[in-house]
Amino acid sequence: MELELGLYQDRVDARLERWDGTDLLTRLKQKDLSLWHTRREKVTDMLGWLTLGRSMRSQMDDFLDFAQQICSYGITEVVLLGMGGSSMAPCVFRRTFGVADGHPNLTVLDSTHPDAVRSVIERIEPSTTQFIVSSKSGGTIETLSMYRYFWEEMRSSVTDIGKHFAAITDPGTPLAQLAAKRCFRRTFEADPDVGGRYSALSAFGLVPAALLGVDVRSLLENAFDAWENDDVGSVRGHEGLVMGAALGELTSAGKDKATILTSASLRSFPAWAEQLLAESTGKDGKGIVPIAGEPWLEPDAYAPDRMFIGVTLDGEESSISERLRELAEMGHPAMHMVLESKIELGRAMFEWELATATAAIVMGIDPFDQPDVQATKELAWDFVSARRSQRGRDQGMTFYLDEPDELRAAAEEWLALARPGDYISIQAYLGYGPEVHDGLRRLQADLLTSTGLATTMGYGPRFLHSTGQLHKGGPNTGLFLQLVDSNGYDMPVPGTEYSFGELTRAEAMGDAIVLRDRGRRVLRIDLGDEGAEGVARLRDMFTVMSQARTSKIMV
Repeated sequence: MELELGLYQDRVDARLERWDGTDLLTRLKQKDLSLWHTRREKVTDMLGWLTLGRSMRSQMDDFLDFAQQICSYGITEVVLLGMGGSSMAPCVFRRTFGVADGHPNLTVLDSTHPDAVRSVIERIEPSTTQFIVSSKSGGTIETLSMYRYFWEEMRSSVTDIGKHFAAITDPGTPLAQLAAKRCFRRTFEADPDVGGRYSALSAFGLVPAALLGVDVRSLLENAFDAWENDDVGSVRGHEGLVMGAALGELTSAGKDKATILTSASLRSFPAWAEQLLAESTGKDGKGIVPIAGEPWLEPDAYAPDRMFIGVTLDGEESSISERLRELAEMGHPAMHMVLESKIELGRAMFEWELATATAAIVMGIDPFDQPDVQATKELAWDFVSARRSQRGRDQGMTFYLDEPDELRAAAEEWLALARPGDYISIQAYLGYGPEVHDGLRRLQADLLTSTGLATTMGYGPRFLHSTGQLHKGGPNTGLFLQLVDSNGYDMPVPGTEYSFGELTRAEAMGDAIVLRDRGRRVLRIDLGDEGAEGVARLRDMFTVMSQARTSKIMV
């Protein structure tokens, strides 16, 4: 780990010395509860990720045998149904390693938007498709809704339907019971001592990786070799602990916007790191705000609330290295992790988990709970199960493209609430279409350049399982732009009284209400059925507003 921390290097060095003096390394390996500030009676039930290097080795043969069976049965497509910690690592493995010869493609579906669900069913061939239903709790409403839909779709296409489904879940969950009842091909029981966002190197990540043809044994060994065979005995011998000290100290000094830069091969890594940082640290009014996928500005254009972290593959790092040097020269703290090969992705994940957990020690928080996530889930389920009118709870929160005067006035009022040190979060409860995605990224760039504030962009409802905890439990520094659409072509969820569109909109409204009730600054806009065109119109509106503000300043 290369560090250029400038004025903050002494703080980090002092922290590392204190950790060595209190034997932090040994206490971590012993899973010492007293390291963290927590109100819970025990934390050891969430520290199994520290020993996955040992506990997973005995399961490698099972994972690889399953992958071989799937290949031999002529399966050409695997669709993983999951949210948050169950889906992030498989996404990264698919985009980083690709698909080995003779192995099936992997699609990760982590959205209940009708467009996303429909795009999968229209593309697959049922007879050569294997579904993986992945949920730690076994009761995630989005995952089970997707399962219900695809089970019914497969029922009319194949005879041995249960063989086309497998499950990854904790022991004894409703999903484990369902899988047994419906004769799933396989159920992988994960370690209950591992929290979802720390599960990349557990069955939740390694089973999909094995299906892709990744060398999962090497991935696991590479991740834990230094940790298990530590000959140094000092925190400085572990990149993750050095990084954790830096993350904690820099955040405490007001540089809480952790902006992640990667080389091309690792471009999907920030989405995984985003959940890890946000859900672990965003609570008790504190938090590290991960900035992933943001367009670049000139080094002198960034606000002083930033730190920058580069993760690159050897041979691809030149532009990132230069970028980090330029940023450091402007006084922005910078860190750089270089991987010698793609298989070191496992090591990077474990080091980032160490960094996040130990940064929480500095910040005085419990990195293993998520106390503010449940509020949105409960309110959304209230809307769905009782089929209550969401508009009845709207209370004037929603503005519409076809009411431009009201919308612009609301947007101007929302932006006027911005303060130095804030960030803007675009929350898109929209389909994943490339034109929509491109428009959202352009909107993100517009808001970044016009306000100078750090910007994030995520799709709902999947971000509720990643950054949602930070939004509601972290510092009140976010301005939230929630975008919804009308889901013109909706799809019912079999065996329920709701549709995918209703579920998505209920979660959006629930989140907006909870954010507002927590005193957050929310602008909620309904794009109707305009999709990419609606995003473009929204960009035009913000551009005009920005030009008007500039003109006033010049006058």
